[in-house]
Amino acid sequence: MAKSNDSTRNKTNAFAPPDSTTPPAQHVWLAGLGAMAKAQEQGSKAIEALLNDGLAFQRKSQAEAQKRLHEATERLSHMATDFGQQATGRVDKLEHLFEDRVAKALHRLGMPTLLDIQMLTERVAQLESQLAAVLKTSPASAKQTPTNTAAKTAAKVPAQNSGKTAAKKAAETPAKKTRSKPA
Repeated sequence: MAKSNDSTRNKTNAFAPPDSTTPPAQHVWLAGLGAMAKAQEQGSKAIEALLNDGLAFQRKSQAEAQKRLHEATERLSHMATDFGQQATGRVDKLEHLFEDRVAKALHRLGMPTLLDIQMLTERVAQLESQLAAVLKTSPASAKQTPTNTAAKTAAKVPAQNSGKTAAKKAAETPAKKTRSKPA
């Protein structure tokens, strides 16, 4: 009977609060249960703290990545702009070289330049105004043929002609007039 009293007494002590009479193994067991309860209680707080730290680190990392991406984009943009300017400069040089060579080839073929055409246009306008002035001042000359009038006008200004004779110019002037005025 004494043994059965000890076994029943141990069972009742397992569920009883700790006191100074409980064995050390019981204390260890209860300490483990207490640690587990605290871990459950503070574990959720620790997890929340870790989540907050993780989110803060993620935001910081994303901000740094955005900053680096922006810097890289700016550098590439500057490089592209510089490359574009260099390419434009080279294209301009090539364009000028091409224009010069074409102008030289046209000059060798005897084609007039834009300046030559402008000078000739101004000269034709000057001659037309002189012709109109001559026609207004002498009504008798209005009955003359255009060939005679052109010959007289060409004879008046032979010094301005660069190497052409007055007769040659007089022969060319009516032909130019008929081409410049459509019917």
